[in-house]
Amino acid sequence: MSDQTNVKLRLNNSELWGGLIGLALGAFVIWSGLKLKLGTINDPGSGYVLFYTGILMCAFAASIIVSAVTEGGPSFASRWEHARWSKPVLVIACLTAFAFALEPLGFLLSAIPLMLLLLRLIDPVRWPVAIPIAILAPLGMWWVLKHLLSIQLPHGMFEIG
Repeated sequence: MSDQTNVKLRLNNSELWGGLIGLALGAFVIWSGLKLKLGTINDPGSGYVLFYTGILMCAFAASIIVSAVTEGGPSFASRWEHARWSKPVLVIACLTAFAFALEPLGFLLSAIPLMLLLLRLIDPVRWPVAIPIAILAPLGMWWVLKHLLSIQLPHGMFEIG
């Protein structure tokens, strides 16, 4: 194989690019930690955890880069060959509708239809199973958030909640 083909294969290596992006992100996290002041181990500053998290990110990214260069990796096209976009787009649409419905309808009246849609459309569950789960899961979450954690949830126009 010629050197030009070898370079082309390396530049199309999705793991190499993922590692480089991870390395850049880790460097940014390190820089952010330094900017916030590290402090000491006995008196850590606000950037202490960020700094060491960035070092770990860079170490993991470097190991991905080394692996991608030495062993190769899949191309970008092969990563997306059999991708099915309908379900992720549907989930995003459902969550967007939930976000818009949350304030005017309230938590329960927006969460129950969301759960029912997700249970029936994403990974279809039979109606006798989907309906109780779609009602009981949001009710349980509402009870935990409101009574145990004392978190105020949107009541909506019907003052339910």
